Amino acid sequence: MSTMKAVSYRAYGGPEVLEYGERPVPKVGPDSVLVQVKAAAVNPVDWKVRAGYLDPMMDAVFPVVPGWDVAGVVVGLGADTPEYQVGDEVIGYVREDFLSRGTFAEYVAAPVRTLARKPAGLTFEQAAGIPLAGLTAYQALKATGTGEGDTVLVHAAAGGVGTMAVQLARHLGARVIGTASEGNHEFLRSLGAEPVTYGDGLAGRVRALAPEGVDVVLDLVGGGAVKTSPDVAAPGARLVSIADPEVASLGGRLLWVRPDSADLAELGRLAETGVLRVEVAEVFPLSRAADAHRLSERGHVRGKIVVTVP
Repeated sequence: MSTMKAVSYRAYGGPEVLEYGERPVPKVGPDSVLVQVKAAAVNPVDWKVRAGYLDPMMDAVFPVVPGWDVAGVVVGLGADTPEYQVGDEVIGYVREDFLSRGTFAEYVAAPVRTLARKPAGLTFEQAAGIPLAGLTAYQALKATGTGEGDTVLVHAAAGGVGTMAVQLARHLGARVIGTASEGNHEFLRSLGAEPVTYGDGLAGRVRALAPEGVDVVLDLVGGGAVKTSPDVAAPGARLVSIADPEVASLGGRLLWVRPDSADLAELGRLAETGVLRVEVAEVFPLSRAADAHRLSERGHVRGKIVVTVP
């Protein structure tokens, strides 16, 4: 087995640069395992990376196989990987410090620090939706110290990260107000959030629900959403953005999600016990990865877009 089916791109650009074809099976380092990919989730960062937006901070070794989320089965072991055996089902946020060997392929070499066991009872498609979005939400809530009695404002609450953040914040005992289009309001209510429509007048709508202001603001969308924070936040509120560096000027933190096996294992436990539900918006075969990227770029997707590997 020297080659595999994969999606890759030889230069930055639009979805049309994605090519489906043969790539070498990746070599497995001493602290990595070879994972046969069953499903890989699409995240907005995937098309932003493909378009070259992260070029100032990450080297690319072309051709690049995109994708950081994976659910699959261990089929090969590195020299020192006692955590796993062949046949183990795993999930992972498999991000290296450079762009080259992603998860939109039949196989991916995954460092054990990026993996956890796949939650029992979830399909591979559902499980693939957990790592990046779940870790982002989980680490954002940890960074803000969200807990019992807090009121949390989640911008873009119906998206992949947002749906995770709503559920996790509710599990921590917080009240959640979530911004979304009106078509997603009932969905947010089903997750335990109080929905508000984004756009002009947002601060007034949030203040109507939380006159004393919110304790935590999670900006999961960028585009200036964090600028409303002074108008909706209670004194001493904690702010985190995953998309807008201006959050620092407001006393908040810009968060870049990190692979973390312990965090991922906890998310898996919460999914296994029914606390965390994964909403799968649409599923594409690997050969149609470009269409999956196009759908993600259009925005306003409820839940996760997933690519499956035959």
